[in-house]
Amino acid sequence: MQINKTKAIIEAILFSAGREVKKNELMLSLEVSSEEIDEIITLIQEDYKNEERGIELIKIDDGYQLCTKKDMYEYIYPVIDKRTKPNLSTASLETLSIIAYNPKITRAEIEAIRGVSADACVYKLLEYGLIEEAGKVDLPGKPMSYKTTNEFLKMFGYSSLNDLPELPRYKLDENKQIVIDDLLEKEEKEGLAEAPMPEREEVEEKTNQENN
Repeated sequence: MQINKTKAIIEAILFSAGREVKKNELMLSLEVSSEEIDEIITLIQEDYKNEERGIELIKIDDGYQLCTKKDMYEYIYPVIDKRTKPNLSTASLETLSIIAYNPKITRAEIEAIRGVSADACVYKLLEYGLIEEAGKVDLPGKPMSYKTTNEFLKMFGYSSLNDLPELPRYKLDENKQIVIDDLLEKEEKEGLAEAPMPEREEVEEKTNQENN
């Protein structure tokens, strides 16, 4: 099949679907290999990089989707989208970051990191579709865990969670508290340690206390 014809078919599928289309769906429809799909997708993405084009092709995990370019939003929103634009508070962004870097984390673990209740933030993120339930954890009370969604990836421009920026590591003081000012650039010299995740045992103890 000619390259231009294949490009046109993929473009038509993505446009008609109006959603993320998995690579294996494209492979099945076109009867081509994964490598050939990657090659064609790259060519289409190059086409859309032209500043006169208003759309782009983005990768989301193992799928692809056509979407409008971000700088076109101000023109599209007044005509098409009457929904309230997500307005995330600092607390919600902190909670979202914790979940993004720690998939399948429970609410108690989020609260152990932030030191405050996470109920309102979790509900808001669920409402916006940025996180979803990821199943119950084998802890007392079988608490629900959470993970980010593909909507999160699209909103922040990531192809997968592997594209998240590397977390900085911080110096801990004698009370095991993070010293924000000191990044772990002198680890060997000063004996610094990476900021720890809350232990499941601590969360379990907290859950038992709440249940009692």
